[in-house]
Amino acid sequence: MPTYSAPTKDMQFILHNVLEITSADIPGYDELDREFTGAILEEAGKLAENVLAPLNVVGDEQGCTLENGVVRTPEGFKGAYDQMREGGWIGLDCDPEFGGQGMPYLLNSAVGEIFVSANMAFNMYQGLSHGAYNAIHTHGTDEQKATYLPKMVEGSWSGTMNLTEPHCGTDLGLIRTKAEPQDDGTYKVSGQKIWISAGEHDLTDNIIHLVLAKIPGGPDGVKGISLFIVPKFLVNEDGSLGARNALSCGGLEKKMGIHGNATCVMNYDGATGYLIGEMHKGMRAMFTMMNEARLGVGLQGYAQGVVAYQNALGFAQDRLQGRAVTGAEAPDKPADPIIVHPDVRRNLLHQKSFVEGARAFTFWGASLIDRARRNDDAEAEALISLLTPVLKGFLTDKGFETTVLAQQTLGGSGFTREWGLEQFVRDARITMIYEGTNGIQSLDLVGRKLGLNGGKTVMGFFEMVKAFIKENEGDAELKAGFLDPLKAASKDLQAAGMYFMQNMKNPNDALSGSYDFMHLFGHVCLGLMWAKMAKASMAALAAGDTDRAFHETKVATGRYYMARQLPATAMHLARITSGAETVMELDAANF
Repeated sequence: MPTYSAPTKDMQFILHNVLEITSADIPGYDELDREFTGAILEEAGKLAENVLAPLNVVGDEQGCTLENGVVRTPEGFKGAYDQMREGGWIGLDCDPEFGGQGMPYLLNSAVGEIFVSANMAFNMYQGLSHGAYNAIHTHGTDEQKATYLPKMVEGSWSGTMNLTEPHCGTDLGLIRTKAEPQDDGTYKVSGQKIWISAGEHDLTDNIIHLVLAKIPGGPDGVKGISLFIVPKFLVNEDGSLGARNALSCGGLEKKMGIHGNATCVMNYDGATGYLIGEMHKGMRAMFTMMNEARLGVGLQGYAQGVVAYQNALGFAQDRLQGRAVTGAEAPDKPADPIIVHPDVRRNLLHQKSFVEGARAFTFWGASLIDRARRNDDAEAEALISLLTPVLKGFLTDKGFETTVLAQQTLGGSGFTREWGLEQFVRDARITMIYEGTNGIQSLDLVGRKLGLNGGKTVMGFFEMVKAFIKENEGDAELKAGFLDPLKAASKDLQAAGMYFMQNMKNPNDALSGSYDFMHLFGHVCLGLMWAKMAKASMAALAAGDTDRAFHETKVATGRYYMARQLPATAMHLARITSGAETVMELDAANF
């Protein structure tokens, strides 16, 4: 059975050595000293290692069952959820006005990685609730907030998002779910939604569904979509639960992975709904959920890579096969552990350098969200908007790749259920698909985000990278191993952006290169993170930090990324500048 250990030391390094959060000018960050964040992460680690991780295989093997309209979650999930709720983890970064602890989103993200690595399917129940909470908190009326948020923050009620229908996914303008207005100001919602994560389950007393629907007579397409609160049980004026609403789970999807999470077909048969936000402005409110969800999915992608890497490393250190080509390294044993072999080391370093870089990238992204919200910083809001498709698309593509590499490390054992690596592969696969497939993320990046603020946001990113390189180029070691490769990669990214600008007359040229651009951008972001981490570790070593092994390892791992992974930017640029001709040459009938 696989194991998991929360990487709290590395998280602390990023929070305090790299991001230097206590000195950041973001309200609340000054309270996040090492002792405080260490205590939070340590407690989260205990819950993850002792409670959630042992249930990961249970959830995968048992799955969820639908009995007379009620979904039963796997054995042990209810008890684990109660521990999560009683510990206040569900409301960690929620508004204190509604019972939350008011912690920064950054800390919630760090804790989230720990829980996702331990048990991704389980963590999805509270993850979806957090998105629904945010949508209501941002767009709901005072009455709606008072009615739903305290229970959702407490965890006794959960939430969902209902977008997809059998005939449409990304093109939401095609949805058919209707919301008929009633004399009392409510709406009767009718239609079917599919692939609804945590749509029905036995973990909470009520489920607050946020449902996209069209009010008759409204504009066509997405301009006519509204968002509705449709609770499983209606809520009385005194806050108690009333009658069961006219909605039901019509079935559970049989899936490749995340078996412990209930993925439901939801039927709405004239269910009572309450408009949230403005009429016909539902997409604005829904994107409050989706943008956070996309960041959360990016985190899921690399978090599955984290636990897969840990188990691959353990196997490589113990498995005896062959001898090192330079001579036996364990002469007292019948063979050397496979970690002595260069190709196994390459495999492991590919995993390690990605997950550690991805963690830093995600934490930085979370700090931008905090800056945007807590400082009302428009530039931070624009930057995280630009980076969101990169965080989601690049980290999930590479996160899945990492689980496959980890599985490969185990050879034949990785293909068996006994060792657990194949579950990480199956669970990670969905991250590349839901909350907007990664192809959609790349189109969003090139088609919408590059032109944000007239291109000023992406230019600001380039300038930020340039400024970091210029400020630190006096350090010869940092320059040779990190800054020079970062400069070359950044130039590739700028060249790709310039190609798009010069070829806008043929949009297929840009869209054919969008996926490569997303990966090119992702590599530059991780290259920037590794340069920052190397700088922090070199400073710690120079200052006489007693944990020399940690910092020396960090620098060596970073050098691997800069030398062996970052050069992929040149390949992606070559693909981008080849244009659309070879992509669009074949007639559809000839595929």
